[in-house]
Amino acid sequence: MPQLMSQYPDVEAIVRRCLSEAQSILGEQFRGLYLHGSLALGDFDLASSDIDIIVVTAGDLPSETVAALAAMHERLSASDSKWGKELEVSYVPEHALRRHDPADALYPRIERGDSLRLEQHHSDWIIQRHVLREKGVALVGPPPHTLIDPISPDALRQAVLDLLWWWELQLEDTARVEQSGYQAYAILTMCRILYTMEHGAIVTKPAAARWAQAQLEERRGRLIGRALDWQPGKQLKCLEATLDFIRYTLWEARRFGPQSP
Repeated sequence: MPQLMSQYPDVEAIVRRCLSEAQSILGEQFRGLYLHGSLALGDFDLASSDIDIIVVTAGDLPSETVAALAAMHERLSASDSKWGKELEVSYVPEHALRRHDPADALYPRIERGDSLRLEQHHSDWIIQRHVLREKGVALVGPPPHTLIDPISPDALRQAVLDLLWWWELQLEDTARVEQSGYQAYAILTMCRILYTMEHGAIVTKPAAARWAQAQLEERRGRLIGRALDWQPGKQLKCLEATLDFIRYTLWEARRFGPQSP
């Protein structure tokens, strides 16, 4: 395991178990296992982060193999380790990993606290592929940049634009944003959206937040600071300010207009 895992022994243990069992089930179909997300980017938080993993397979998996993987994840979720429920794993065929193709984007995935199922991987996977290619950690397998084509700044901007509909929904139904944890998540995500639209690049939430604090007016900087300081169980009580920041970000993002990948 890479050095970045040594400071999180319980996380390392569940990743090791996931790797071992996936290799056993997949056999010759196994091509590699990679960390991406916060563990790879360096902003992993024991209080709020999940464990993002991509397992690369030789090809599409038969239904009996998917069933065996689903049973494996049920065992991990039921284990003594709390991290068994925090795994977010996608099983992606090698041919499908190279570039995003909406017509070839249905493969097994488990999200934290859920069960493994076939799931459509939408345009946000352009962003995930970029993070994997540039920052991903290969636990087993060839370097990730050899498996994924380069992703242009405009393609990253377009991927962000394609996700704005979700935040429009949150303005219409504020149930999620009324929760303090989601307020912090939303505020920091808005910072990442603004950063990507400006620079055509992906950075960690804290890095994007610090950039946004330096760029935006003082009241938004204070709001971002509160989001950075948030911990589970702490009340933010900034619903209206969060909704206003989402509206501002949507307006700013659309200034860039449609992008060409």
